[in-house]
Amino acid sequence: MSRRVKDFIEVKEHTSLDALIEKLIEVRDSLPEAAEAEVRMRGDDVFGRQLSISYFREQTAEEAECDARYANAYRESRQRELSRLQEELGAVAGMPRRPGKLRIVA
Repeated sequence: MSRRVKDFIEVKEHTSLDALIEKLIEVRDSLPEAAEAEVRMRGDDVFGRQLSISYFREQTAEEAECDARYANAYRESRQRELSRLQEELGAVAGMPRRPGKLRIVA
């Protein structure tokens, strides 16, 4: 299964405009085909600002293996939780109903 993931490149150092343009051209030329790259300014006045370039790339085999491992574990945990809730609700639903008044208990 091939999947695309979003990756980031941060341009943190202060530099001249010409050096920045050269860096951006270098990054653009190294990006994969159909990367859908975006440039954004990130940060704030306290911690500083930096350029962030985000783009899509194909997921590596190692990343796909890790995702599959965690996806299976997540799916199994959700199934256990669903089974537990069904057992809990089944016990409540199986109780005989007593005729009478409803009582609100705070």
